[in-house]
Amino acid sequence: MKTNYHTHTTRCHHAQGSDEDYVLSAIKGGYEELGFSDHTPWKYRSDFISPIRMTTDELPDYVKSVHSLADKYKSQIKVHLGLECEYFPDYIYWLRNMLKEYSIEYAIFGNHYYNSDEKFRYFATHCDSRDMLDLYEESSVEGIESGLFAYMAHPDLFMNSYPQFDHHCTMISRHICRAALRQHLPLEYNLSIRARNDALGQPSYVPSPDFWRIATNEGCTAIIGIDAHSNYDLEKAQYYNQAAKELKELGIKTIDKLDFQR
Repeated sequence: MKTNYHTHTTRCHHAQGSDEDYVLSAIKGGYEELGFSDHTPWKYRSDFISPIRMTTDELPDYVKSVHSLADKYKSQIKVHLGLECEYFPDYIYWLRNMLKEYSIEYAIFGNHYYNSDEKFRYFATHCDSRDMLDLYEESSVEGIESGLFAYMAHPDLFMNSYPQFDHHCTMISRHICRAALRQHLPLEYNLSIRARNDALGQPSYVPSPDFWRIATNEGCTAIIGIDAHSNYDLEKAQYYNQAAKELKELGIKTIDKLDFQR
C-alpha cells in the first residue's frame, strides 16, 4: 500500500503548491492515503514569531481545507489531518488540548529544536558538537516517551550537520532506537533531504546508513516519509521506490499504514 503521512503546505513558508495540488499529485503518484502534517503552530508565551510554521490564527483554515479535500476526493484517495510537532515541555499541555480541540487525527514527532525554537538552534544545521547531540538525544527520548506521536520523523536528522558518524552517534542512536522500540513507535525513513541535496548536486547523509543499521539491529519499525514540500514530490516514484528497496535490503520491519485512534 503506497501511503505518505508527511506532507506540508504553504502555511509553513518553505513549501509550494496549493493544498489541492498535493492531493491531485498524490493521486497521480499512485498513493492510496495522504496525510497532511504541516508544522504545528505554538501558542508562545513570548512575542516570538516562527518563520517556519503557521500561526495559531491560520490553524482553523488548515483544518477546514484538509477536511474539505478529504470529502471532495474520498472516492479516489483517503486524506488525513495531522501535524508535525516538536516536544516542547513548556507547551505540551497546550498542544495536547489543541490536538483534541481540532480533532487532529495524528501527530508526527519532528525533533527540530531543543525545548523551543524561541531561542535554541535548529538541529538539522547546528548539530555539530557532542553537546548538541546530547540535547538531540534528550529531547528525542522525551518526545518518544510522551505518547503523543504516531511516529518519529527523520530520527537521524543530526547527521545532516554532524561531521561523521562516530562512537557518540552510535550511542545516542541506540538510545533513541531503544526508546522507540519500548514505545512501539515507528521511525521514519525520510526522503526530503536526499531529494533536496540531489537537486543541488550535494551529498546527503540522511537517511544515515549507520543509523538505520542500528535501528534494524535493535528491532525497530520503519515507515517511509516523503516529507513533501512541493506537490511534485508526490509524483516522483524514484525516491519512494529507492527507499522501499533499501529498507527491504536492510531487513527492517516496515509498515505503510497508520492506525488512526486519536
